Amino acid sequence: MKQKTEYNSESAGAQAQDKTRHSFSGQLGFILAAAGASVGLGNIWRFPYLAARYGGGIFLLIYIALAVTFGYTMIVAENVIGRRTRKSPVGAFRVYSDNKLFHAGGWINAIIPMLIVPYYSTIGGWVVNYLVQYIRGGAHAVAADGYFGEFITDGLRSELWFLVFAFCTLAVIFAGVRSGIERVSRIMMPILVVLAVAVSIYSVTRPGALEGVAYFLIPNPKNFSWMTVVSAMGQMFYSLSIAMGILITFGSYMKDTVSIEKATRNVELFDTGIAVIAGLMIIPAVFAFSGGDASVLNAGPSLMFITIPKVLDSMGMSTFMGFMFFLLVFFAALTSSVALTEAAVSTFEDELGWNRHFSTVMMGVIMVALGTLSCLGYGPLGDVKILGMQFLDFFDFITNSVMMPVAAIFICLYILKAMGVEEVEDEMTKCGSVFRRRKIFLFMMRYLCIVFLAVILVSSVLQVMGVVKI
Repeated sequence: MKQKTEYNSESAGAQAQDKTRHSFSGQLGFILAAAGASVGLGNIWRFPYLAARYGGGIFLLIYIALAVTFGYTMIVAENVIGRRTRKSPVGAFRVYSDNKLFHAGGWINAIIPMLIVPYYSTIGGWVVNYLVQYIRGGAHAVAADGYFGEFITDGLRSELWFLVFAFCTLAVIFAGVRSGIERVSRIMMPILVVLAVAVSIYSVTRPGALEGVAYFLIPNPKNFSWMTVVSAMGQMFYSLSIAMGILITFGSYMKDTVSIEKATRNVELFDTGIAVIAGLMIIPAVFAFSGGDASVLNAGPSLMFITIPKVLDSMGMSTFMGFMFFLLVFFAALTSSVALTEAAVSTFEDELGWNRHFSTVMMGVIMVALGTLSCLGYGPLGDVKILGMQFLDFFDFITNSVMMPVAAIFICLYILKAMGVEEVEDEMTKCGSVFRRRKIFLFMMRYLCIVFLAVILVSSVLQVMGVVKI
């Protein structure tokens, strides 16, 4: 009964705070904003090259299976924590426990987006540069050998486009939850879907592309390996924006009349659907370009900025299709960047008592400071390394490979040891909502989620150390 009493005393404050706390207008607003957070650069370039590397259709099948079980459980857990407490991650982890360890878990969840969004905005700046080049008719120029390397080592150009992308992100945050985040998501997400479908149709109709379509969509058990499972698990974890502080923050903005079950299902469908469409955009086109050589897709991050421009340049309508593709990528990157920044701003508002505008300005200062290091890390600061890594690579490693799996483990432990699954069930059935996947949630949360997260953590660290390749 202690937990219940603790919650009720906090809950009164939460309800009072509810009157002034930002909120989404309803279920559609939350779904589009959460989907925008999930659909990002990881869907557009990371998913296709991992799918190509680890078995195509069998990777896709395992990914979907994990998304509707492991991914579903983690999304529900974060949304419930957010809405139940009406707080951003730090405050949310204090409601049910006085344990300092849980409080540390809250801070880890809160700090992650503050570290991610600066280097993410650096990559967003690269996307803006390519988009502008295609608008100018520079399809051949960006496809030329050495263009990408010359661009990212030019500190001034890289910094300029980074600042443009960062400004776009901060402008949306400055406008607020409904007028900024929700309004932008309502406009950008439908356009993103239309662009993705259009580009994928163009891709799959290229000569020689059907071989890539078959490889990507038809599961072949012969292509299965343990690394297929591990890589699909890691991609699902990152793709759904788990343990970035976003879903807890967005959950705290969710009205009680919104069904978490339905909202989670729609976010799953949207995110997985875009990942599949991204696969159809890239894998068939690269297959056609390379004559069926799947290894070309293993280019990793350079796939988007080196291989794809070359693929587009080899096709007809390269300028127009390049513009369409990078506009799609820009929208995906911006919606994710906005979600990350909002999670950080919400923490400043809740924990430091700053107003929204001042919180946004301070987050802008952090973005410029850390993002500049990432921008210059390939140019003037190229000789400065942390653990042998350039700034962008280090920030990516410390957040994605270490902090996020650890933060997610804290979320699971907080649900199991402090909040209790009963509170989750109560929140899920508010206003007559049905908890349809209750058994899946309970089984995954009690027995498998922490194991899966430990696998992601260990495999990610071993990958960076060069022990395994993912």
